Amino acid sequence: MPADATASTSALTLLSEEETMFRDAVAAFADEEVRPRAAAMEKATKIDPALLPKYFELGLMGIEVPDQYGGAGGSLFMVTLAVEEISKVDAASAIVCDVQNTLVNYPIVRYGSDAQKSKYLPLLGSEVVGAYALSESGSGSDAFSLATRAERRGDRWILNGQKLWITNGAEAGIFVVFANADPAAGYRGITAFIIERDFKGFKVGKKEDKLGIRASSTVELLLDNCEVPEENVLGPVGQGYKIAINTLNGGRVGIGAQMIGIAQGALNATIKYLSERKQFGKPLAEFQGVQFQIAQAATDVEAARLMVYNAARLKDAGQDIAREGAMAKLFSSQVCERVTSLCVELFGGYGYTKDYPVEKFYRDAKIGTIYEGTSNMQLQTIAKAVLKS
Repeated sequence: MPADATASTSALTLLSEEETMFRDAVAAFADEEVRPRAAAMEKATKIDPALLPKYFELGLMGIEVPDQYGGAGGSLFMVTLAVEEISKVDAASAIVCDVQNTLVNYPIVRYGSDAQKSKYLPLLGSEVVGAYALSESGSGSDAFSLATRAERRGDRWILNGQKLWITNGAEAGIFVVFANADPAAGYRGITAFIIERDFKGFKVGKKEDKLGIRASSTVELLLDNCEVPEENVLGPVGQGYKIAINTLNGGRVGIGAQMIGIAQGALNATIKYLSERKQFGKPLAEFQGVQFQIAQAATDVEAARLMVYNAARLKDAGQDIAREGAMAKLFSSQVCERVTSLCVELFGGYGYTKDYPVEKFYRDAKIGTIYEGTSNMQLQTIAKAVLKS
């Protein structure tokens, strides 16, 4: 077991024996399979294609998929554990697993027809990467001002529009796409569709060149009279906004797990460095000023971890976690930024170079305050919930 797997004693008391074994297996996988590839993937700005089959073999791409469809029959909490452990090594690799489970598998499990579940869940759990397509150039924080249109023609739907910032898009073969089927109804016209990569009129476009999580693909999708069969409407027509909201509530927990993983990974690397690096005749770790900074960082990460774990547990218990998910994502992303920044400083000049891992953790941290709802949008959600109560 990697040494950092026991970083949080109090949080670990929340894990069952099965969850502990699962977490340890993922930690070993991250150390043995992801770590040796991380630098090369970062440089190439793409996930190593040889890594993806290993995700499927370990069952990491179908954690919440019921076993009747070939999945692991697990929980959002187990997804959280997996994303956290992989993020300690490489956040870009972790987001592949996160999006697959929280944003693609989940809405199909929850809202899909029996035929859709039987067709797509076995594929998503065993061999096909998925992607979630809601964002557009004019609908980011205002998520439901979609310009993408869906028009029913006979036994199929015709979709036209452009999606931006789509994670996993370069690798994906199955996409959950949102379009407005009744613009006059506003957000109540939004409908979800399951689109296969080879559907006529569907194309994966430009790939973004990003600050962090560089190996994770972020692309545009182009829908030019894209033909979607009637049976690929996900959930009721006009109920896509409900599907999107409920799905993103869980997705934010996944991002929270990514953030605590990044922060813990940076902290682990820094603690090791401070124990080895000497100044004025003794290791940096022996200076009280440094010790206090590490103590505060460790406390913040632990607090964020428990918030994320709590939100995941509540979601698995069937509770509405709009508030708890927003709080977990907001706080964990704030903590991640602070901790990774501190780690760069504690490394001194070395921390600003690519010879040491903390600069990558620092760059990877920034996305947490942006995607799946900016920090301002989380604050808005929290304020509504708190003031209503």
